[in-house]
Amino acid sequence: MKIYTKTGDTGFTSLLGGRRVQKHDLRIDAYGTIDELNSFIGLIRSGTISHDQNNMLETIQTELFVIGSVLAADPDKPLKNAQFLPGESIQILEHEIDQMEINLSPLKHFILPGGSTDVSNCHIARCVCRRAERLVVALSLQTTIDETILIYLNRLSDYFFVLSRQLLLDNGLEEYKWIPR
Repeated sequence: MKIYTKTGDTGFTSLLGGRRVQKHDLRIDAYGTIDELNSFIGLIRSGTISHDQNNMLETIQTELFVIGSVLAADPDKPLKNAQFLPGESIQILEHEIDQMEINLSPLKHFILPGGSTDVSNCHIARCVCRRAERLVVALSLQTTIDETILIYLNRLSDYFFVLSRQLLLDNGLEEYKWIPR
């Protein structure tokens, strides 16, 4: 099977279920941004992170594939083998955030992105996650979206912020505090 099908050459693509939509459709933008986020997570995993952090990020990537497939499905044609994001995924993210925050100093300033490549990649992932969240919220105004997805994306951006701070601590680096001039 060839990777190119030529079926998208006119600006249309197919949802899971077969319905054709324009490539600029909000649904396509939403799951495309989830895919972009997943790629940035791969970049973070390619950096210098702990085994446990890598395992957590792999779990997140798997969950983002589930979210992407849910968003890519035609809402008028439910899939027979549809996957859903487990509700405990949110609690796992919250637990990971809480565990990292035990070692982190309380925030007293806004933090500027940077400090290392890994930290900067976490901030990029956080921003892409926020964009994905905004797109999914907009999509939820047009069609029913499982609220677990919305909550998960909101918590996930928090996770990337806290992970960026944890990576700074792990590597003995200082946070770049934003000090208004």
